[in-house]
Amino acid sequence: MFSPTASYYDAIYAARGKNYEQEVQRLLNLIQQYKRSPGNTLLDVACGTGEHLVYLQHAFQLEGLDLDPELLKVAHQKIPAATFHLADMVDFDLERQFDVVTCLFSSIGYVKTCDRLDSAIQAMHRHTRPGGVLIVEPWLGPEEYHTGSVHATYVDQPTLKVARMNVSRIIEGNVSVLDFHYLIATADGVQHFTEHHELGLFVQEEYHSAFEHCGMLVVYDETGLEGRGLYVGIKPSL
Repeated sequence: MFSPTASYYDAIYAARGKNYEQEVQRLLNLIQQYKRSPGNTLLDVACGTGEHLVYLQHAFQLEGLDLDPELLKVAHQKIPAATFHLADMVDFDLERQFDVVTCLFSSIGYVKTCDRLDSAIQAMHRHTRPGGVLIVEPWLGPEEYHTGSVHATYVDQPTLKVARMNVSRIIEGNVSVLDFHYLIATADGVQHFTEHHELGLFVQEEYHSAFEHCGMLVVYDETGLEGRGLYVGIKPSL
């Protein structure tokens, strides 16, 4: 999905002011509050370039999973000691469990439908140890996503200039559409291309239902890591 822009991904979100270190501190506080399993293993589902994992590596034995091979290459360069898996969050099977499973930065929206949301939460639940936690950061809900809104991000570095623009759209079935248009300038010249992204707009009841179908106790934190909320699923101890 982000393969054409994987090498620019971190620069784009740094320009947007995303603070991974601050988010991880909030995440660690929630893990400490709710986790009851004794281990320190963590799987980050849809890990992207691994920037959250950079700030988690001091506290956990890490693994990451993503569907985009180019993003995984960037993540592996940052944290060569970690294990990374190329797989889909909807149906992955690593044949082991973790004390913490995370799915952050609204990546869960890419499942698009309620059926696939249930499947993804079930897959992550299977990989969560008894007493462990599953933490999911949602994408926007239908009441928060405004069609026709115009967005732009600019990167202005000495050797890299990026302009990314899009106009928010919704298609049938409460699916948000992000058609990103990029202008990227480096010493090699200027490129222009587009990326097409579709993310499901789920309501809180649909997230809660997905966790509860797995038998997890779910807690909703309204603020979350950066204002989008956060779902903490707690897997009962044996």
